[in-house]
Amino acid sequence: MINVTYPGTFDPITKGHEDIIRRAASLFPKIIVAVAESKKKGTLFTLDERIRLAKEVTKDISNVEVQGFSGLLVDFIKTHHSACIIRGARAVSDFEYEFQMAGMNLMLMPNVDTIFLTPAVQYQFVSGTFVREIGLMGGELDDFVSPPVKEALIRKRLERQHHKTQKD
Repeated sequence: MINVTYPGTFDPITKGHEDIIRRAASLFPKIIVAVAESKKKGTLFTLDERIRLAKEVTKDISNVEVQGFSGLLVDFIKTHHSACIIRGARAVSDFEYEFQMAGMNLMLMPNVDTIFLTPAVQYQFVSGTFVREIGLMGGELDDFVSPPVKEALIRKRLERQHHKTQKD
């Protein structure tokens, strides 16, 4: 069985990510959604929360497995015997960064290719950064995330508001 890995921080997992996962799942026998710890990014959600949300929104896709990881992607890929890496690219600016990363990954893993998928048109401008900002400011999220992610973002906003009022 060919394993392919779709790595990312998924902070939070958006409908754009889901679109890429669903389309990749129709192309490959097994997709591993690799949720990166990524301490340097200062994520809104903990690794466990991001894993839980990714599992929740992909639970209806039988050939998707969600796992968290820390460290180098190359180590994760080797451990899980993945044949390729799936990456989403929304715009030219994404592609430039992703292209550089794919080149580095190819140097580290000559037998593992990167395949780029573009999200459906309605998700091409959806990013985790925008979604976090909209969610924390109380904006409408239905077009950008699935219901469990929306609920989690609302909880984070309320926790932050509560924490702020406690400090004041």
